[in-house]
Amino acid sequence: MLPLWDVGPTGKFPFWVITIIAINVFVFYLELTVPNLDAFITRYALIPSAINLMNISTLLPFVTSQFLHGGFLHIVTNMWFFWIFGDNVEYRLGAFFFPIFYLLSGITGNALQYALMPNSDIPALGASGAIAGVLGAYFAFFPRNRVKTLIFFLIADLPASIVLFYWLILQLFNSAVAVSPASNPNDGGVAYFTHIGGFALGWFVGKVSLILQEKKIKLKFI
Repeated sequence: MLPLWDVGPTGKFPFWVITIIAINVFVFYLELTVPNLDAFITRYALIPSAINLMNISTLLPFVTSQFLHGGFLHIVTNMWFFWIFGDNVEYRLGAFFFPIFYLLSGITGNALQYALMPNSDIPALGASGAIAGVLGAYFAFFPRNRVKTLIFFLIADLPASIVLFYWLILQLFNSAVAVSPASNPNDGGVAYFTHIGGFALGWFVGKVSLILQEKKIKLKFI
């Protein structure tokens, strides 16, 4: 199930979505051209075993790792999802709060991954946690929006709630597999807990925003 586009344009220029995509593409270009990629990844990716909560400098990868990617497919899929769902969330949260929300979603996702696997030596990198936050907020704000979705060789017009719920179920299932006794934490792979943490924060922020908006509207009628 691959979302192609959502049928709910805001009509507003998505400044931060385009800017963040451009930053990610530029950093990926640096990855492709840097003389020592291993040193670059070691410095900016999140390596849980290298984190010292008493040393602020070791905490920077919670942010910097969000702009690294592990290959062309990784960055293309991340930016594709971000492009489809990000503009609506940026419009809803506003130009000031959206970039803060984006970074906090990524930090939250990385924090959950770190909390569950603090001794891992495998670098974690990617914008997935931040983008998962955007998906969670979209799920809260626009569950009834329609999303053109590729299912095998067919294109279906589905509610955003179904598309995003399916995505979330996949993350939960894969995270359960990742912590099963048969799995090896040193094998690497996808940091599914980062996705779950980011999505949870995004959904929470979206719901709180809706509650506050509803109370504000009610107050106007008192």
